[in-house]
Amino acid sequence: MISLYTNVTNRLSRADWLLSSVARLIFAATLLFYFWVSGMTKLGDGLAGLFSPSIGAYAQIFPKAMEAVTYDVTQLTTYHWAVVVAGTWAEFILPALIVIGLFTRLSALAMIGFVVVQSLTDLWGHGGLAHKETLGAWFDRFPDSVILDQRAFWIFVLLVLVVKGAGPLSLDAAFRRKPSD
Repeated sequence: MISLYTNVTNRLSRADWLLSSVARLIFAATLLFYFWVSGMTKLGDGLAGLFSPSIGAYAQIFPKAMEAVTYDVTQLTTYHWAVVVAGTWAEFILPALIVIGLFTRLSALAMIGFVVVQSLTDLWGHGGLAHKETLGAWFDRFPDSVILDQRAFWIFVLLVLVVKGAGPLSLDAAFRRKPSD
């Protein structure tokens, strides 16, 4: 019995490709469209919307600043515009890079930063700290809080990709292969 267990676990130890590939699949299945739909809510009208975000984009990313200027975007600075545009683009570009496996480690690390900033904005900017069920608590019996529970799993999947890379079924792996002479 011990020999069988050892053989199985040794084989699993050599299956690094499995962890990376499944992490990308889980990211695609659970978070790809979440971020893309979120990004779509931030786009302004038409093609120019890529550079002219919606008022809702500013309200989502800078809720307190928008409230302070009574939701008049023209009173915000270039800094606010740049952050909103970069954040919006990041919601499209970073998940796509992770799914196709291109610059996966860097993209996953950037997504971790994105999720941390998103969480802090939800807690402080949107008042999530005032709602115990939003923040949640670790080591309790409730696994469904939006911030501490859900986003810990998001970050774990992304951390697997930072450490292990994209796996063999990726553009990263394709570019690493040497062409045959």
